[in-house]
Amino acid sequence: MANLKYSLFIFLGACSYGILASIVKLGLQAGHTVHELTGSQYLFGLLLLILSFPFIKKTKVSLKQAAALLITGASLSLTGILYGLSLDRNPASIAVVLLFQFTWIGILIEALYEKKKPSNAKIISSVFLIIGTVFASNLIAGGSHTFRADGLIYGLLSAVTFALFIFASGKAGKGIPGIQRSIFITLGGLLLVAAVSGPTLINGGLQLQGLWKFGLLMALFGAIFPIIFFAIGSPHIDSGLATIVGSAELPAAVAAAMLLLGERITEAQTFGIVLILIGISIPQFSFKKVSKNRYST
Repeated sequence: MANLKYSLFIFLGACSYGILASIVKLGLQAGHTVHELTGSQYLFGLLLLILSFPFIKKTKVSLKQAAALLITGASLSLTGILYGLSLDRNPASIAVVLLFQFTWIGILIEALYEKKKPSNAKIISSVFLIIGTVFASNLIAGGSHTFRADGLIYGLLSAVTFALFIFASGKAGKGIPGIQRSIFITLGGLLLVAAVSGPTLINGGLQLQGLWKFGLLMALFGAIFPIIFFAIGSPHIDSGLATIVGSAELPAAVAAAMLLLGERITEAQTFGIVLILIGISIPQFSFKKVSKNRYST
């Protein structure tokens, strides 16, 4: 039951991050740049978390723990930057499929770290997730596509950095309260965005008629909610399972696009979402079966 509870936190964090894509599209339609939106996301996210700091449980953080959490945050913001570059060079359907290679990459990272073969449930789950991603991203129904090689590289790199973020979320800063961990992770993301974006970080972001409203929404759904939920759930389940549950991001992104952008969901996308949800469920049922057998002996 505890495993299912913490998996639910990962699920909610992934869904929050999925909603982020539609907010970004709305911000771009309003004339803002990717750098402005991303910078405002982490800036507002950090400010909101700092405001909560006096009211949360705190503990002493070592320099090593702080550095690990900052790197974890940098990997998440780097994912957003690389994914944006992939979207800029290739169709969205291809960019999404490339990003969602993080599923098997995350399981591979866990296998290398643990020095053991992934369970059959995780392997079967990965197959469902990969096939489901192809359908849910509308890649099959999209017809012929033209793409750029550098866009493919950026897309695959975004998958690697997102897999590393999920893996690191479960390892970095264990024992530190969730919101306190989230402050360091968000700060790490902000520092990386600042290094990449330079002066455009807050260009117009704090103006009344600027992008503050998009930055605030992106902070909630792209920084605060996913980072806090991952910070709570990831330390309590293995990174391979966290990666699998994190695939909920794509169904959430498709649903948000329908509700916020008025996009129509095709039958192929619905089929893909069902496959992804099945893939997410497989390890959960496997865990419950193992637990039942363990307590019955």
